[in-house]
Amino acid sequence: MEYNELVERFEMGEEFQLYYKGVSYWISQNEEGYYLTREEDGFTQSFESADQLFELGKIDNITILEAWPNIEV
Repeated sequence: MEYNELVERFEMGEEFQLYYKGVSYWISQNEEGYYLTREEDGFTQSFESADQLFELGKIDNITILEAWPNIEV
């Protein structure tokens, strides 16, 4: 999957499990917001929009786009 496809599908309501360096993350959403959650400890970052999640959300202190070459979906 390409990064742009992930963003588009997420904006349409799909949720995804991502793996970065063997660590599982979820990008999810509900009526209250958009979330990037590290599965192992439940650490969650909350955002008001999908755009904010992809612009400001951090995995290992870098954005999802920066981490993308090392992410498995």
